[in-house]
This record gives sequence, C-alpha cells and structure tokens, in this order.
Amino acid sequence: MLKDFSKEHYDIIIQAGQSNSEGCGFGNTDEPYTPNDCVWYMNRDFTVSCAGESVNGNEIQSTYALEFARMYMQKGYLAEGRKLLILRASVGGTGFLDHHWGEHDEVYLRMIDMIQTSLSLNKENKLTALLWHQGESDAVFNAAYDTHYKNLCTLVSSVRKKFNVPDLPFIAGDFVHQWKNKNLEICTPVVNAIRDVCKDCGSGYFVETDGLLSNIQENNYSLFGFDDTIHFSRNSLYKLGKRYFEAFELIRKAQMTVR
Repeated sequence: MLKDFSKEHYDIIIQAGQSNSEGCGFGNTDEPYTPNDCVWYMNRDFTVSCAGESVNGNEIQSTYALEFARMYMQKGYLAEGRKLLILRASVGGTGFLDHHWGEHDEVYLRMIDMIQTSLSLNKENKLTALLWHQGESDAVFNAAYDTHYKNLCTLVSSVRKKFNVPDLPFIAGDFVHQWKNKNLEICTPVVNAIRDVCKDCGSGYFVETDGLLSNIQENNYSLFGFDDTIHFSRNSLYKLGKRYFEAFELIRKAQMTVR
C-alpha cells in the first residue's frame, strides 16, 4: 500500500542551491547516516522517499542535510508525533546569472512549487529552515557584489513573504577553500555578498568552511577527468551539516531571546 503522507505532520527543511547543496561528497565518514522513518525527502519530481545517502557507481554520495536532520532530532527540535521533510530543491551548476534562481526562473519556481505542495499535504506542516549553498556558478560568470547581494536578498525575502514566515532561519556557507583560494578574484565578491545577506536579512547566519576538504584533497577523487577541488568530500559534508545546525540553534536562541 502506498504511504499516505497527508496523515503525517512535517517540519519542512528547504535544501536549495547548486551542487554542494545537492550533495557531491564521496569517500568515508566516521558516522554514516542511518535511514529511519522520521526523515523523508521530497525529490525534484515531487515523489517522497525515505531520506538517505545514494549510491553513485561504486561510491556513496552524501549531503549536508542528513547530518543537519540527525542533529535536529538529537537536540529535541522535532516534537513527538512529527517528522522531518527535506525538500531537495538543489540543482548542480545553477545560478542567478544563468537564469535558474531568479523569481521567474524554472529552478526557483520548482522550489516554490515544492514548498506549496509540502505545506498542502497537511495543515499542521510548517517551514523550519532554508538551507542554502550556492554561488560558484555566479563566481564563474564574474558576478559583482551588488548583483549577487540583490539576487540572493530577493530570493530569501520572496520565500519568507510568499509563505508568511518572516523569521524563517536562512543559513548559507562559504565555498571549498581549495577552490576558492585558487579563484579569489572571482569568488570574493560573491562570498562577501552571501556573508552580508546573512547578516542583513534577519534570522540569517553565514557558516565558515575552514578545514573542510574537497573530494580531491580527502579522497583523490576526480570528476569528469578533472581533480575535484570544488566539491566538499562526504566527510566534510557531515561536518558542514553540523555547522549549519549549530547556526540554526544560534538563530533560534536569538529569536527566543527577542520574544
């Protein structure tokens, strides 16, 4: 029998951006994620499946959202009787300047449809966080600081406004340092813009990525015949997920203090 998802109450996490958000990390990790009935994915084709790592050839491929979800439960943020639904809205190689994440662009609009669909499953469902990692594509297109700042601000504010969640935590992070440091001229304006959006938008936090290794650094892993310096390794994605969750906790505590 097909599972009736309208009977479940979900805390909804939006996972959006490009490949490092989608999850391109390979290699070993100390504590692999164990799938369970409390954490689910909504995939880009709007199917719902149990959340977990995926198999890519002979490799295990992971994402930072799994560690975020695990800590969300461990720290008691998931109330009894509720479950987590991670909206897998990220798409590798997508940006603002190549017309994917603007308000009238296909990838953005699909994310909005995923949010609407997930909320419509049950009136008790609620948005709890927007996890974002993106910007490498825009850096390659030489995005200016002002342009990227405006584009990202618009995305965050539009999601909050459309779904009436003005305090929805927004968390974004820095690039893989190995790749960024080789491309500082194009990366600096974009990273600075992301950092400032997190600071200025309210209920936002920018996650530093120092010490987090790329696939080539940790696993000697190549992608399409090239050294993969741009993607976090599987182990680094787990560490990144922990940092994203720690940022989420800081936002929530600040919100509670204001109230």
